[in-house]
Amino acid sequence: MRRRQLLGGLTALVATTLPGLVGCQSESDSVANKDDRVFKWKMVTAWPKNFPGLGTGANQLAQLINEMSGGRIQISVYGAGEMVGPFEVFDAVSQGRAELGHAAAYYWKGKLPSADFFTGVPMGLTAEEMNSWLYNGGGLELWEEAYKPFGLIPNPAGNTGTQMGGWFNREINSLDDLKGLKIRMPGLGAEVYTKVGAVPVNLPGNELFQAMQSGLIDAVEFVGPYNDLAFGFHRVANYYYSPGWQEPGSVMECMINEQAFNELPKDLQSIVRNAMKVANLNMLSEFTARNQQALTSLVEEHQVQLRQFPQEVLIALKQASAEVVEEAANRDPLAKRVWASQKAFRDQVAPWTKHSLKSFLDLRAL
Repeated sequence: MRRRQLLGGLTALVATTLPGLVGCQSESDSVANKDDRVFKWKMVTAWPKNFPGLGTGANQLAQLINEMSGGRIQISVYGAGEMVGPFEVFDAVSQGRAELGHAAAYYWKGKLPSADFFTGVPMGLTAEEMNSWLYNGGGLELWEEAYKPFGLIPNPAGNTGTQMGGWFNREINSLDDLKGLKIRMPGLGAEVYTKVGAVPVNLPGNELFQAMQSGLIDAVEFVGPYNDLAFGFHRVANYYYSPGWQEPGSVMECMINEQAFNELPKDLQSIVRNAMKVANLNMLSEFTARNQQALTSLVEEHQVQLRQFPQEVLIALKQASAEVVEEAANRDPLAKRVWASQKAFRDQVAPWTKHSLKSFLDLRAL
C-alpha cells in the first residue's frame, strides 16, 4: 500500500513540475514545434489579369495554397503588365522580385533550349501522356535540372489539353496558302511554320486581337475555343482551323524561387507542391468542360467557319515537325537528353493509347 502511495506521489510531482512529459507529450511537442510565421508572396503571370482558364487558374492556385496552409502563405497575383511584362516572368522569379511565376515554359526558349519540351512538342504527347511523363517518366526531374541554374523550381500547374490550329483571315486549301502568311505562333510550332514558308510572330496574349485587327498578322493561334471566344478573335477572322497539331497537350507552369521555397517549413513546402498538382488537374478539367460550350457559341451564334486543315497540309506539317524537333534537341546537351526521354516515353505509351483510348473513341464515333 505504501509503495503504491509513493509511486502515485512521484507521478503527481513529475506531472506538476514537468507537465509536458506526462499524458500530453506529443501535443506539447506539436505546439512547441509549430511554425506560425506568415509568408507573403507575389505571383507574376504571363496572362491578362483574370483571363478565363489561364489567369483565373493562377488566381485559384494562389487561393488554394492560402486555404491549404491555413493562411500561413498569402499570395498576391499580378497579371501580365501589372508588375512585369508577360515575357519577363522568368527573370522576375529568378531574381527574387516575385516568389512565383505562372506562365508556359516555351516562352523561355531563348534562355534555355530545352524549355520548349516542357510545354509541348508538335505531334507529341497528349495532356494525359504529358502528365504521365512528368510525374512517372522522369520528366519533372529533367525539368528541375534545367531550371536549377536559375534558382527556380518548376512545377506543372495546368494543362489546356489539345489546342486548336488557329484563326485565319483566309482559307487554307493547300500548302501554298501558308507561304508568306504572318501567324502568331510560339514554341517549336513557329519553327515548323518557318520550314513550310509561313512567317511566325511571337506576341503576348494581350496584343493579339489588335495585331489581327490592324493587319500586323494574318493568323493567330492561342489556345482553343474557351480562351479564343474571350479574346474575341471571331470579330477579326472568319476561319477557325483544327487540329492543334502544334500543341497536343500544353503544360502551364508555376515556377518557384528556390531560396523562398527553402525558407518555408517542410509542411508548407509539401502544401505548395501538392497544391500545384491539384491546379494541374483543375485547369485541364475546366478546359475540357468549357471548350465545346465556347465552340458551339462561336459556330452557332457568331457564324464562325469551322474547318480542318487539308491532309496535304497536315502531312507537310508532320514531316516538318519531325525535322524541327530533332534540330531543337541537337542544339543543347540537356535538350537532347530531354527529348530522348520524352521520345522514349511516347514510343512506350503509344501502343496503349492506340489500343485503349483511340480504339474506344473510334467505336464511340460509329
